Amino acid sequence: MTNPILADWTTPFAIAPFDTISDDDFAPALERALATHNAEIDRIASNPEAPDFANTIEAMEAAGADLDKVLSVFFTVAGADSNPAREALQRDFSPRLAAHFAEISGNKALFKRIASVWDARDTLDLSEEQQRVLMLTHRSFVRAGAALEGDAEARMKEIKGRLATLGTEFTQNLLADERYWFLDLSEKDLEGLPDFVVEATRAAGAEKEAAGPVVTLSRSLIVPFLQFSPRRDLREKAYRAWTARGANGGDTDNRDIAAEILTLREERARLLGYDSFADYKLETEMAQTPERVRELLMQVWTPAKAQADADAQTLTAMMQADGVNGPLEAWDWRYYAEKRRKAEHDLDEAELKPYLQLDRMIEAAFTCAKRLFGLEFAPLDVPLYHPDCLAWEVTRDGAHVAVFIGDYFARGSKRSGAWCSAMRSQAKYPKVQTPVVINVCNFAKGDPALLSYDDARTLFHEFGHALHQMLSNVTYESISGTSVARDFVELPSQLYEHWLEVPEVLEEFATHAETGAAMPRDMLDKVLAAANFDMGFQTVEYVASALVDLAFHEGAAPVDPMERQAEVLTGIGMPAAIGMRHATPHFAHVFAGDGYSSGYYSYMWSEVMDADAFAAFEEAGGAFDPDRAKALEAHILSTGGSKEPEELYTAFRGRLPGVEALLKGRGLVAA
Repeated sequence: MTNPILADWTTPFAIAPFDTISDDDFAPALERALATHNAEIDRIASNPEAPDFANTIEAMEAAGADLDKVLSVFFTVAGADSNPAREALQRDFSPRLAAHFAEISGNKALFKRIASVWDARDTLDLSEEQQRVLMLTHRSFVRAGAALEGDAEARMKEIKGRLATLGTEFTQNLLADERYWFLDLSEKDLEGLPDFVVEATRAAGAEKEAAGPVVTLSRSLIVPFLQFSPRRDLREKAYRAWTARGANGGDTDNRDIAAEILTLREERARLLGYDSFADYKLETEMAQTPERVRELLMQVWTPAKAQADADAQTLTAMMQADGVNGPLEAWDWRYYAEKRRKAEHDLDEAELKPYLQLDRMIEAAFTCAKRLFGLEFAPLDVPLYHPDCLAWEVTRDGAHVAVFIGDYFARGSKRSGAWCSAMRSQAKYPKVQTPVVINVCNFAKGDPALLSYDDARTLFHEFGHALHQMLSNVTYESISGTSVARDFVELPSQLYEHWLEVPEVLEEFATHAETGAAMPRDMLDKVLAAANFDMGFQTVEYVASALVDLAFHEGAAPVDPMERQAEVLTGIGMPAAIGMRHATPHFAHVFAGDGYSSGYYSYMWSEVMDADAFAAFEEAGGAFDPDRAKALEAHILSTGGSKEPEELYTAFRGRLPGVEALLKGRGLVAA
């Protein structure tokens, strides 16, 4: 019987046939796909013909199609709808996949062919895109250790396998802590909470099969609880549980895992001849060096901390006026900041939230994409991996462009955070394939589902990533869509957030859930005026995390990461009432895999560009200026990793930006 994962998918637009795939299909499908990929690689490596771009580099681009199908389906459901069977499979798959790809990168015959093509590159009459793919392929093999020999080569394989296992364990421990902890609430505990928070606690209680309403560790629930609950004791209990994820002792504790990961990363970098893992990791990014990253972060830290310190004094006075003595604590900040926002901007989140319906915000994101890039979105009725998921066909001028899937609601089977991934990336070789792109979020359920302003920003952010995938127009999948430098990949996503704040967008789509009335103009003005409210807090919690990440990877790996974290925070003067956005035991960006390791700064590096890029629209004909939109697509959204990021940005803007636009955008310097 044909495995449904490996069969030809006859579904609309060849979407994965989720309704025919069971967990029992994954292991045999992976087994066959690995064998097929190995055979393909062996044929390339042992080809008796002289190596050239077609029989080596293009052949590698074409290899692994079956493996891509298996992994795209598996990692989609493992991240967004996990269960014990999938978690066990992930623990098994991770080291096997690491070993598989380490075997490929260590294939001496294959690397010899790649190196031969690289050495002959000036004689091959390659297109600009082909030259780029060749350079990236050769560089990735060298950085993976292809040139290592003997004990160093064997040790590199061991390190990669162990890191894959540890990353999976870190993720699953975090998911377990988030899944199993919740705080039971009595009806009396709900007093003082706005209706949307009460409804969210009841929905969470139903999902957990609890006796009544509960607070979970989902950001979309715990943050509004911390904002609105007048019960300081409950705020403290919830906050301590939230920040203790991965550090509760027992089988799900991540602290020793983090220490081992950092030690292995350092060893990996030194095997390759680098002074530190940060030097290794940043070599291929726009930033290039740890020194440039630190310079940017400290340029932002200084004014942000000054703002946060001033804000802390104001919030402390408000707390003491309530009769609460002692210092302002981390579980107090959001509560008094929300009170202050209401007082200073006359803006109440409880009054604002009914105007931010999930369905209308999705519609807003789609409409902006239509106005900017001519994209149309039509609902698709296809089987998906969870009943919460929605799908749309994306077209332009009647032609199919992509399939977009949205999975928006928090649930116990989904890891925290929000992300965009491509189940299939755009490419033209070896055959034309259009992308299938997923946005996964963790919003609180409701009828209708209502978003905070931060939630709405997240929706636009992830959709910006989706546009980067959907509008990609390159030949080779290895440089398609978001296959760009880590500190460039956040530019399209963070840039797209700006369209949420365009007044005409909110005027049209911020409509009341009950009355259908548009957001009143005075409320709209308050929303926009308060856009930078509490920015000292937001910037400090982010930059602190980025500086700790950098410090972990700059030199010798710390014996105790928690001690190193404390040293960094003390050294920069971290305000006592603000916690890191991601403390070490739950810093999945850094420890679940290598993606953002020594690279969490990249959101801010990209923000330097996104603030400047949106200014280009404002300087032209406004947010929907057609010429700027065409330039954005031509030079950034469609080009993937086909050129260096500096070249792409300069082609769009005419120059590279400075940090001033970011500071101005965050309201940390005078406008």
